[in-house]
Amino acid sequence: MDTKDRLVDIQELALYLQIPVKTLYAWRYRRVGLPAIRVGRHLRYRWEDIAGWLADLADGPRERRS
Repeated sequence: MDTKDRLVDIQELALYLQIPVKTLYAWRYRRVGLPAIRVGRHLRYRWEDIAGWLADLADGPRERRS
């Protein structure tokens, strides 16, 4: 399996982003941040979703068009 296809658990993602696990749970509750996949009772994240989300953050806020 290619590394980019591997799913990441919430602890690994928190370590990667250098943020508390509690923050990821709060983002999920508020429906902001990264999309997660529920596998049974566990949350998993795709590397491609993480990379896309970080790229969007790097681009900065987008202006709304009327």
